[in-house]
Amino acid sequence: MSVKAAEKRKLSSNMEDYLEAIAVLKKDEGVARVRDISRLLDVKKPSVTGALSVLSGKGLIVHERYGYVDLTPKGEKVAGSVKKKHDMLVRFLTRILDVDPRIAAEDACRMEHTISPQTFEKLTGFIEFVETCPTGDRPDWLKGFDRYFKTGRRPKCKIRQAGRKTKPGK
Repeated sequence: MSVKAAEKRKLSSNMEDYLEAIAVLKKDEGVARVRDISRLLDVKKPSVTGALSVLSGKGLIVHERYGYVDLTPKGEKVAGSVKKKHDMLVRFLTRILDVDPRIAAEDACRMEHTISPQTFEKLTGFIEFVETCPTGDRPDWLKGFDRYFKTGRRPKCKIRQAGRKTKPGK
């Protein structure tokens, strides 16, 4: 395991959530403060202060007591990685599997911390493959999955039927 990978593993999912929250607040409001982080993550201010102390010790944030919270370049990189995973997982759950957006966001928060780099790379490629369908529409095979999920019955496979028609003797 590389030093960077070991370093990243030491960061808990809660700490990643704090970094992501700081990045979101900075983007949406221009600044991140303890009270805003507390509100966004629905945790008490002393919990935020404790987490900020840990993140500061790891060189991921800069925080002066009673001041704003800022990400270091290293913190921005980690927060960006977590946010990218979150956003991609939400896209997969809502656009591909048609999960309710609120549930998808909650599930993505849990999944973003545990998905392996290999699985994330494959999932990203799959989403991009589906979303760049040449017809610009939901692919037929995915519409077939939608029907299957709603009815419990598989649609007939057009490819298999076409293959049977072209076999000799049929």
